[in-house]
Formats: sequence, structure tokens, C-alpha cells
Amino acid sequence: MTDKTLQTLFHETLKDIYFAERKILKALPKMAKAANSPELKAAFEKHRVETEGHVERLQQVFELFGKRAQAKTCDAIEGIIAEGEEIIDDFKGQPALDAGLASAAQAVEHYEIARYGTLARWAGELGMKDAQKLLSMTLREEEATDKALTALAEAQLNPTAKAA
Repeated sequence: MTDKTLQTLFHETLKDIYFAERKILKALPKMAKAANSPELKAAFEKHRVETEGHVERLQQVFELFGKRAQAKTCDAIEGIIAEGEEIIDDFKGQPALDAGLASAAQAVEHYEIARYGTLARWAGELGMKDAQKLLSMTLREEEATDKALTALAEAQLNPTAKAA
């Protein structure tokens, strides 16, 4: 049996988030289509474009690590996205739909923030400064998306859901 090192853990987690980002890319257009709020639709579209960049950065990190870009099924993101799809089904046509979609999107963001934060730290510990920079850049974008969703939910989506 091979030793399980921090490098092994880094590689496995990298494959996990690579799967997650590609899955998110497929989910974002569905969420944008389901949203009623033009601002929420725009936020999903903006994040879709950013997510394409995240996938490209991850491919660069794999290259820096000396591995081919490879995905490993991420059960966590599968479950989070399934919950978002459930919200779409259960709240379609309801005023609370957009608040629910924003909440589902934030669950995705929080997962990504946890993964990118960890990967950036590990890249630093492994002496992979270029990979650390790429992962940290994505981490900052995920954090900004989370803050933007919070602001939109508090200013518009939650009050609309509550007023109905």
C-alpha cells in the first residue's frame, strides 16, 4: 500500500473540486432559467463565466502538480445541487423561489470556499507557490460571490419572499 501523504490528499481534493466546478457549470444555467429576479439571473450568469475560469485555473494547477486534469465524483456537491433542484421543483411559481435559489447557491459557495481555502493552504505547505496563487484567486472570487448573494438576498429576495 502506498503512503498517503499531504500530496496525495491535495491531489484527491483537487480532483474533487474539479468535478464540483464542472457540475456547477451545468447547474448554473438551470438556476438562472428558474430565477424570477433579473438581478439573480445576472448573478448566476456572472458566476457561470467565473466558473469557466475556475475550471481553467484548476487545469493549470493540475499541470503545475504534474498530473493530468481528472475529476473524482464529489458526493457533497451532488447533494447540494440536488437540494437546489428540489427548491426549483417545490417553489416554482412561488415568491420564495428566488430566496431559496440564493440560499442553494450560497451552499455551493460555502462548499467551494472551504475547498479552495484548504487547497491554497496545502499548496503553500507543499511549496507550490504558483498553484497557491491560482487557488487563492479563485477563493477570493468565491467569497465575493457569496457576499454578493447575501446582499441581494437581504435587499430584495428575502423581503419579496416574506411579503408574499
